[in-house]
Amino acid sequence: MSGFSFLAIFGGAGAGALLRWQLGAWFNPVFPTLPLGTLAANLIGGLLIGVANALLTHYSELAPEWRLLLITGFMGGLTTFSTFSLESVTLLSRQEYGWALAHIGIHLFGSLSLTAIGILIVNAIVRI
Repeated sequence: MSGFSFLAIFGGAGAGALLRWQLGAWFNPVFPTLPLGTLAANLIGGLLIGVANALLTHYSELAPEWRLLLITGFMGGLTTFSTFSLESVTLLSRQEYGWALAHIGIHLFGSLSLTAIGILIVNAIVRI
């Protein structure tokens, strides 16, 4: 791996992690039972990875470091599958099955939907 590739991943991951932390600071106090910061990070990440992938596919002449910066680094630092997993298991261990089901469903359906929407947005813009 080149030094520039390393820096692209490192910088993207740092920026993504800082945004994830900030989303938690903003949104987790709003509704403590359901950690909205993690949800926001995963939904935003789903949308942005769809947008980034579609743009990078369309503009294939861009240097490969852009994919490393945006998808591997930034989205890897932003999205929070391990945190989501811990929050889900915590809700289940508290026997809050309704909240656990809502938490899991919103994350999965929301992230998949927003990834598809991100791709559709870029495809619509690129065709204009």
